Amino acid sequence: MSKRCQVTGKRPVRGKSYAIRGIPKKKKGIGLKITGIKKRRFQPNLIKKRLWFAEENRFISLTLSANALRTINKNGLPAIVRELREKGEKF
Repeated sequence: MSKRCQVTGKRPVRGKSYAIRGIPKKKKGIGLKITGIKKRRFQPNLIKKRLWFAEENRFISLTLSANALRTINKNGLPAIVRELREKGEKF
């Protein structure tokens, strides 16, 4: 299963990690220099969660980001389930 939030659509993004050497100019140095660059991935904060869906009297398993949990608390689970079914998501 992909690392993707079913509600917000968050997924891993690419970035870079920098190795820096030198003494900063504030401390009377020559300045900081980048000596190496590595590719890396920023992973979303995903949680596999079972939520009680009272309208259908059953549990629903969703892969959610922490931000999506706050969205569900704010809007309610029935509204989110309606949006997911319009998109064609399965859960």
